[in-house]
Amino acid sequence: MSTSQPVAQRVTPEPKATPVPPSLGRDLIALTKPRIISLLLVTTAAPMYAAGEPSIWTVLLVMLGGYLMAGGANAVNMYLDRDIDDVMARTRLRPIPSGRMTPQQVLAFGVACAAAATWLLAWYVNVLAAGLALAGFYFYVFIYTRWLKRSSPQNIVIGGAAGAFPPLVGWAAVTGSLDLIAVTLFLIVFYWTPPHFWALALMKQHDYGRAGVPMAPLVWGERETMRQMLWYTVILFFLTLLPWWVGAFGLLYLASAIVLGALLFGGIVQMIRAANAGTPWSGPAWWVYKYSLLYLALLFVAMAVDRALAR
Repeated sequence: MSTSQPVAQRVTPEPKATPVPPSLGRDLIALTKPRIISLLLVTTAAPMYAAGEPSIWTVLLVMLGGYLMAGGANAVNMYLDRDIDDVMARTRLRPIPSGRMTPQQVLAFGVACAAAATWLLAWYVNVLAAGLALAGFYFYVFIYTRWLKRSSPQNIVIGGAAGAFPPLVGWAAVTGSLDLIAVTLFLIVFYWTPPHFWALALMKQHDYGRAGVPMAPLVWGERETMRQMLWYTVILFFLTLLPWWVGAFGLLYLASAIVLGALLFGGIVQMIRAANAGTPWSGPAWWVYKYSLLYLALLFVAMAVDRALAR
């Protein structure tokens, strides 16, 4: 196992959160984690346009259903994590630890959102899309949050599959079925998740340590976590080429996948070099985290644009 150097010398201090005036509407929105959901919606909508030519009505319904389902999962996540949210600096101002909402209210809101999403997708889109969205909800709540998050450094690897369901939902909403391309899109998000989230975990390991969450940097060490990020990125790079290789997308997508993947790989290499040289790596790690968000969004947009130009 790799030995990590003292964290206090290398990780930027946690910024103090600024309190905001209490508001039930603001708290309900915060429970859904809209910033996280925005990326999930991109990975839902882009496969819809890659799979066919959906009506704007279908897209809007799937976006609404996807937001409600993911928002419900995030709310139930906050209910289950209410004890550690009170310990971690970046989460202690959430509605439950701050005392603005009770755990029962948050749980009821999360379940209601998931139930509404299931009905909406099953009734107005199709049962397969609804079933896949609900499977993502259960996977996130029970497999990741309830089981893996506090028991294994592989939590984000296996549990991250929950975030890979949106492309399946979008594809199924248009085609009514799943095929090899849909599965490949699932795998792309699955292998993207560890390098994305471990970059954040490297920066926030003090928080996770206080909460007793066995994130990879705390268990494997910083350098081993970075090495794992590099390997996952290599696998991700070749996975992103597979849709082009089987003829699903054209040269625009291929060029986008190569350039975007090369930038992500380069960012992780820069982070590893800084760590090996004993210089601060927090800057490159933060860049990798932020860029990985843009990477996934642009990659999926490239899929939709490539298909649109080919029609």
